[in-house]
Amino acid sequence: MPAFLLGAAGLYAIAILALYLGQRAIIYPAPGGPVAIPAGFEKVHLKTGDGLTLTAAWHPARSGKRTVLFFHGNGDTLPGAAAATRGLAEAGYGVLLADYRGYAGNPGKPTEAGLIMDGKAAEAFLSAQGIKPESVILMGASLGTGIATQLAADRTPAALVLVSPFTSLADAGAAALPWAPVRLLMHDQFKSRDVIADMEAPVLVLHGADDRVIPFKQGRALANAAPHGEFLRFDGNGHQLQFTAQAQDAIVQWLVRKGL
Repeated sequence: MPAFLLGAAGLYAIAILALYLGQRAIIYPAPGGPVAIPAGFEKVHLKTGDGLTLTAAWHPARSGKRTVLFFHGNGDTLPGAAAATRGLAEAGYGVLLADYRGYAGNPGKPTEAGLIMDGKAAEAFLSAQGIKPESVILMGASLGTGIATQLAADRTPAALVLVSPFTSLADAGAAALPWAPVRLLMHDQFKSRDVIADMEAPVLVLHGADDRVIPFKQGRALANAAPHGEFLRFDGNGHQLQFTAQAQDAIVQWLVRKGL
């Protein structure tokens, strides 16, 4: 083999090894902390099954309204999560903004299993407030859609709302790095399309047609896989769709149509 090919192969192997060893730092670029609790929210603590105490933000519902349990994207924080759910809070819905292990001063290191455990701790907090799981609207954006979908598969919520979701984390990674054997490398999978196929709850998926982080077609495929899925396309919003008033208004309108 020519020397330049050997050199290229060596560089490729080094790049693949670096991806493998550093994958969780790439997937979970956890912001440092602590961060401020958003205005209008109360600081609360979530107790995980493996003994961690995580900071979260809580905004109770107006009388007669449901509660949204929201999971933010991989680089976001509680203030960003509040911005992503502002329209819901203004419409009277309760909102619990969950945060993750290793994020914003929380203990622990993020993994798929750990983040799902963090989500269950958020569900337990709501149960302690007298809010039944079947009355909760699970919602996630980007990475948070993987957590919300897995929780919805374990217990049927009132509804599942997914903004800019992936069909699986491996699918998203493979789309971002087509030159790497991502599916063979990834520890964390978040196989949303597999678990959503048996979902009994109504599902709303929103995705930007010009999303350059998670391909638009993955959001559509996820909605198509859900037995009671509905899909909304948005143009010109990219991957930050959850922060737009247009998307938040559409979510509120959909929930009202569903009687939620």
